[in-house]
Amino acid sequence: MLKHGLLHPAILAALGRAGHHAKVLIADGNFPASTTLGPRAELVSLNLAPGVVTVAQVLRALVGAVPFEEAYVMGSVASDPYARRTDPPVWKEFRAILKKAGGPGTLQVVPKPDFYPFVRTAEHALTIQTADQALFANLLLTVGVRKG
Repeated sequence: MLKHGLLHPAILAALGRAGHHAKVLIADGNFPASTTLGPRAELVSLNLAPGVVTVAQVLRALVGAVPFEEAYVMGSVASDPYARRTDPPVWKEFRAILKKAGGPGTLQVVPKPDFYPFVRTAEHALTIQTADQALFANLLLTVGVRKG
């Protein structure tokens, strides 16, 4: 039995193959995960029921297993019917989880129309599809390096 909090075999395998600069997307329940995969990316569906599991729950498990050096979120644009004037509340939680784990303390915002091609690159190693119902809860992480 593994001693850390991440137990999912497919996620562990994909993370084990991902190296420095690889991208890992934790997608909310509204994200079109199957149509935005990079050419070699794997898709793991954890969307059991609405709200189960959330992006923050997955993030808590991942930061105990992998160092991350960059974090990107999907930002809304004024023309979007779901546009926000302020940061989505879940972003505060993402920042806190990442900072506590020694990861990036800031989230880089990529506008929604640019986010899809930003994900779909050769560096995209893994998408974890959640059933998170929070809007704009998509989090793209860049794998860092192990320091010791």
